[in-house]
Amino acid sequence: MRCTHLNQIQKVKPSSKGCEDCLKIGGRWVHLRMCMICGHVACCDSSPNRHATAHFHATKHPIMRSVEPGEDWGWCYVDEIEVNVV
Repeated sequence: MRCTHLNQIQKVKPSSKGCEDCLKIGGRWVHLRMCMICGHVACCDSSPNRHATAHFHATKHPIMRSVEPGEDWGWCYVDEIEVNVV
């Protein structure tokens, strides 16, 4: 199976140095993800608030990538598949 949303990836910059939503509410995160459509930085599903998934549900932006040092993978929420975003 292939991701059918790679054509939606934009050249984006991280919107913040931490999870934008956690920073607003004083929450904490485990790992950070960045939306490849708009640059929104959010926390992963191992984090208490799961803001990356919430961002997908709110915006329908399909692809998030890890912004953890040394990681170069992404995830397509629609196709439920890991994608190469290097």
